[in-house]
Amino acid sequence: MALFSYRAVDPDGAERAGTIDAVNIDVAIAALQRRGLVISAINPQEAKGSAWGRISLFDRITNADVVMISRQITTLFEAQVSALRAFRLLAAEARTPKLAAKLTEVANDIQSGSTISAALGRHPDVFSIFYVNMVRAGEEAGKLDETFSYLADYLDRNYEITQKARNALIYPAFITFTFLVVMGLMMTLVIPNLADMLGEVGQEVPVYTKVVIGISNFLVRYILLFMLLLVAAIFFLYRFALTPQGKEMYSRARMQIPAIGGIYQKLFLSRVADNLSTMLKSGVQVLRGLEITGSVVDDAVYERVIAAAAADVKGGLPVSEAFRKHPEIPGIVVAMLKIGEETGNMGQILETMARFYRREVNNAVDTLVGLIEPFLIVFLAVGVAMLLASVLIPIYNIASGF
Repeated sequence: MALFSYRAVDPDGAERAGTIDAVNIDVAIAALQRRGLVISAINPQEAKGSAWGRISLFDRITNADVVMISRQITTLFEAQVSALRAFRLLAAEARTPKLAAKLTEVANDIQSGSTISAALGRHPDVFSIFYVNMVRAGEEAGKLDETFSYLADYLDRNYEITQKARNALIYPAFITFTFLVVMGLMMTLVIPNLADMLGEVGQEVPVYTKVVIGISNFLVRYILLFMLLLVAAIFFLYRFALTPQGKEMYSRARMQIPAIGGIYQKLFLSRVADNLSTMLKSGVQVLRGLEITGSVVDDAVYERVIAAAAADVKGGLPVSEAFRKHPEIPGIVVAMLKIGEETGNMGQILETMARFYRREVNNAVDTLVGLIEPFLIVFLAVGVAMLLASVLIPIYNIASGF
């Protein structure tokens, strides 16, 4: 997108001046003309902003930004502020230049006659398919303020539960990485000197010390080859994980990890139930809700399951029977869905399940964190003890010989 400054005359004959974001100057002129302006001058303008703002790392749009936008729009709509005015205000108060540009484009599209959902849908990097379809349902039902409130609550819940599950794995990953780095330095810098010293003395060493020295010799001689193979393996695994088969395999593999796999399953079930509940309460039809949920669940296995269930529902099956075919969906979920169908209260049932699984994820993460810390302490202590024993015992034997 480029920024253009312009001078024009409005239908009342008053002079107007300002800026507009557009792909090129022709699009900018067309957008201004749709507003009824007669253009007298238009020129490209360099985008301004701070040095930090021009760095993408500091100009990215986060989930928190979208949550805040949704809450602010809710407040503005409740105050009877028009959609165009609301997005203009949000653009003026945006946290980053990039977010301001996106909201300005949305406002321009709305001024040109586009619906809010269509204007938001032109920015899939900020507003997901789920978000856009929720807004479209709100437009059709005439409940946009409620819809944006639902969206803000949903995004807040989803972000909180995802971050908690992710943060639970950061600490053990960091500790394990640090331990491996320290062990690698010991193996490549300390152990070779010990091996040279033992070779000069001719002292017999224990078997575990020989093993450590052998590993050290391998790393010293082939460290470059080992690193190249490791980088190549990571690269090919990453590329494979981007393929449909790779995504499915990766998804199934993480579900099989003891302790962690259960957390992932509860996390995705919570996300599915929350998505469907939010959409049903906003007036989205069940079939369309399933199709959208499958596209935003962010897991290959559950995406396939939901797509198959949506196809069965389209063919006339009830939702509960469509899910019953898949072992990835627990029996309690199928039973609750059946109750929701019989009582006509599917949205409330799904909301109850979403709360249940969010609570289960929170409890499982807390339990996992409580177990990981002592396990890591024992694991690191054993590793350090074995390394120290392999170093100190031969040195002690040499010292005892004198």
